[in-house]
Amino acid sequence: MQATLLPLSPSLSLYKSRTSHLSIFKSNNTFLSSFKSCTPLTSSKFISLTPLHHSSHRLHTKATTTAAADDSSDSTSLIKTLELGALFCLWFSFNIYFNIYNKQVLKVYHFPVTLTLFQFAVGTLIVSFMWGLHLYKRPKITSSQLLAIFPLALVHTLGNLFTNMSLGKVAVSFTHTVKSMEPFFSVILSSMFLGEMPTAWVVGSLVPIAGGVALASATEASFNWVGFLSAMASNLTNQSRNVLSKKLMVNKEESMDNITLFSIITVMSFLLSVPLTIFMEGVKFTPAYLQSSGLDVQQVYIRSLLAALCFHAYQQVSYMILERVSPVTHSVANCVKRVVVIVSSVIFFQTPVSPINALGTGIALSGVFLYSRVKRIKPKTD
Repeated sequence: MQATLLPLSPSLSLYKSRTSHLSIFKSNNTFLSSFKSCTPLTSSKFISLTPLHHSSHRLHTKATTTAAADDSSDSTSLIKTLELGALFCLWFSFNIYFNIYNKQVLKVYHFPVTLTLFQFAVGTLIVSFMWGLHLYKRPKITSSQLLAIFPLALVHTLGNLFTNMSLGKVAVSFTHTVKSMEPFFSVILSSMFLGEMPTAWVVGSLVPIAGGVALASATEASFNWVGFLSAMASNLTNQSRNVLSKKLMVNKEESMDNITLFSIITVMSFLLSVPLTIFMEGVKFTPAYLQSSGLDVQQVYIRSLLAALCFHAYQQVSYMILERVSPVTHSVANCVKRVVVIVSSVIFFQTPVSPINALGTGIALSGVFLYSRVKRIKPKTD
């Protein structure tokens, strides 16, 4: 019996003015004298008023133009704010659904490397479609760019692979609690390879992060070492990607925007995942294999596709947001996103959470928020 796709279920079975002209006359005598002599009034006295009239008109026009510009600026600002708000909503939503669909598949299909390959394959198809329709500018890659991007693609691949491995072993909420340790690895790697020594405030913000994760781990009902270490490895690889992106930056004349960079990394990650998957897990995503394992083939494929689409979408939107806000704002939003994902997964999967476990998670996330506030990252000026 095949389960229906919607609505989602935590127990999803994947098994089967006018100016007066009188002012030109200085006195009545002047007027009478001019009249009696039948001498026409010279136009110069009238002309002398004309600049005043035009000046008033220009001031009125300028004021009107300024007011219109202010209205246009306010309208543009409002539109940009609404667009940014919509992007944040999409970012959070795609991330929530990715974790839910992904976890549903991994609960019954225990091949995280194959699932990671499938997610990169779907992302590659989307990127190729965008390039083919010229919705994205097709990049011209040089050899120096490929050499610079390759390490980024490698750690990007490993980071998502380790995340899937963790999601397959422990609860979604616990995986994201452990992943809140990312700032810890960022500080260590930046000091080791970039020479960026942290301030006392930054170091202090790491204490509640580490303490909170330790407390949550000690009281986690779904804890196992594979899931915990996989999440920690994901932190290491993801932060290594950030460090490499600074250390191995391509030349400015060859630089590319974030969306293009993300697209290239996606394609390269797919190519890297193919031999890795065959070597580690073989070919175990065929209908015949799924059916022989007692799985509902249609539901596994549908859920895997939805997870892959959400996976590519949330990362794409994340890059779009990063182009519009400062790194600090993006970091704070990422912390909020993690809280939303944790709460959503606990509610959806009805994950048992003890008070001490919830306290540890809260302390860790508070530390992440504190870190994002004290970290000295220069905001964007454009």
